[in-house]
Amino acid sequence: MTLIAQITDLHLRPRGLACYRVSDTNMMAERAVRSLLAFSPRLDAVIVTGDLTDRDDPREYAVARALLERLEVPVYLMPGNHDSSDGMRREMAGYPGISGSGDGKIHYAAMVNGVRVIALDTHLPGRPHGQIGDAQLAWLDTTLSGNDAPTMIALHHPPALSGIAHMDAMGLLDAPAFAEVIKPHSQVQRLLCGHLHRPIIAEFAGKIMTLAPSTGHQVELDLSPDGAAMFRFEPPSYFVHTHTETTGLVTHMAYVESFPGPYHFFADEGVSWPGDETR
Repeated sequence: MTLIAQITDLHLRPRGLACYRVSDTNMMAERAVRSLLAFSPRLDAVIVTGDLTDRDDPREYAVARALLERLEVPVYLMPGNHDSSDGMRREMAGYPGISGSGDGKIHYAAMVNGVRVIALDTHLPGRPHGQIGDAQLAWLDTTLSGNDAPTMIALHHPPALSGIAHMDAMGLLDAPAFAEVIKPHSQVQRLLCGHLHRPIIAEFAGKIMTLAPSTGHQVELDLSPDGAAMFRFEPPSYFVHTHTETTGLVTHMAYVESFPGPYHFFADEGVSWPGDETR
């Protein structure tokens, strides 16, 4: 079995500062790392689908390094709109696929226990929208044509619309071109996204898009066309993507916080319940 965790939208801040005045994203990211370390069976890798930082601040990247270096598995990064390609390349050099020099978008492919992970960079300098760009799309087309392994493509901005109007207004600008590239490739079994701070599942170009919730605060579920940009403290969560030859790719949501349990369903010994013989 392959086990790949996806965390997203950490929005880390310099130590001692809250995000948007009230959200202690550093504390919640710390709890997420603890949850990932305690996950059983042991994870094969962790993917962070963007917005590692809140303001692309070197101090925020320093917090990220201190957290992520504790994970005992490969960690795959890509920029979100709150990061930058240059900032991530400079501050997170040494992580798989992140070069310590050069320019342009960060993109790479990696094999994780039989599953191929492709990371794309949708950061668009100075704008909240996302864009893959012609050069990266051409690279993606060539990369997909050379390998038939079950594949997950990870990118920050979701290509499919969610119905949350203020978030859809800053979505992926070249989603139609992205669809044209990935549609013919049947090995692409999952699109992993962030950005919207909610668990959302949608179809795009004949593929399943799984948009992970934030490890911090979540965007308000408001589907009215004029809904305001608001957030609330719903339980922080992350996704675990599993793959076996029998099941293919399956996605589970795990919670950052601890809750009571687990409890056995039938823990009372010596007690007879109606219908026991059928259980």
